[in-house]
Amino acid sequence: MISTNDCPEILIVAAEASSSLYAQRLLEYWNANQIKYKSFGIGSQAMIHLGFEALGRSEDLAVVGLQEVLAHWGQIKQAFNLIIQEAQKRRPKVALLLDYPDFNLRLAKRLKQLDIKVIYYISPQVWAWRQSRVHLIKKVVDKMLVLFPFEADFYNKFQVPVEFVGHPLLDELKGDLFSRDAIGIRRERYGLKKEDLVLALMPGSRHSELKHHLQLQIDTAKLLIQKHPDLKVILLIAPTMQKEDVLNHLSPLDIPLTLIQDEPFSMISMADIVLCASGTATLMVGLMEKPMVIMYRMNGFTAWLAKKFVKSTAHFGLVNLVLGHRVVPELFQEQAGVEKLVFELQKIIDQKETREQIVKQLAQVKNKLGQSGATVKVANVVESMW
Repeated sequence: MISTNDCPEILIVAAEASSSLYAQRLLEYWNANQIKYKSFGIGSQAMIHLGFEALGRSEDLAVVGLQEVLAHWGQIKQAFNLIIQEAQKRRPKVALLLDYPDFNLRLAKRLKQLDIKVIYYISPQVWAWRQSRVHLIKKVVDKMLVLFPFEADFYNKFQVPVEFVGHPLLDELKGDLFSRDAIGIRRERYGLKKEDLVLALMPGSRHSELKHHLQLQIDTAKLLIQKHPDLKVILLIAPTMQKEDVLNHLSPLDIPLTLIQDEPFSMISMADIVLCASGTATLMVGLMEKPMVIMYRMNGFTAWLAKKFVKSTAHFGLVNLVLGHRVVPELFQEQAGVEKLVFELQKIIDQKETREQIVKQLAQVKNKLGQSGATVKVANVVESMW
């Protein structure tokens, strides 16, 4: 029998598509290096396949916006209570909480009371939204691990223990993602030719995002096809989504549309231009150096709250924030209508110089995100605390 010391237990909460991918990579690293551990909490089906014990699934809990959260409140509250109950019983050495701030900061407060060490990986955007939360973070988080250098500067100002680990997406940039021949082969798999102009639709990885974005993006593509009959359109489905869920949000289609579900970077590599919901996906598209238009729509009341409480920032698109200026268009709420989206995408399609200039600037994203190896750095911090 393995003793508790030989096999430490870790609580992980990764309730969104991007954070569950980063947690998955962490588990893969430990498994590949034959490091003994047990893990439980909230995670994806892919994490479950790696031996993770899921008390809640990220595929079910990834919601955004006040009304959407309220609609799923019973499910979210049940998962929260179950985690507390299991944490009290199991007393894990450490908890690794990823993003999902309203849930995870409440959880961190309770875990602190149980004397469980808390590592927070992927910081809430406290520098832009409800900055006062930094004082709670200082009380309940033992170590904050951040993806961007400016986040480390922010936390240092408030004397919060912080470490800049770089962005885990850099570890995903492997293989032949930029090879024209390999991209051609991937395209052929879906009936696309090397010379085709391909627009990718990325409506998001949450059900609420599908509700607000999917039909809007398809209507935009429909108008673009009328102007450019040779344009090919692909719909990229996040790995954490079920194809059936996406199909349920689709109205009867009157344009050719290819649905693709694969590794995110592999899918993005097939596109020439992307219409992308704001979020981590914009960094993925930026790292692949694909010209894009960023958009985001949400429930009206949630949007009103966001405008009221978000600290003034020049941009909301992550890729523009990282680069420090607006490289790609970003349209929020009422601005993100079909006509405006078509107008911005049309400029990228029609103006080769604009397209090339965007690609040139997006090539700087990788340098801004630090060095690869974030997963190993996170593993080292967790291991030092268990």
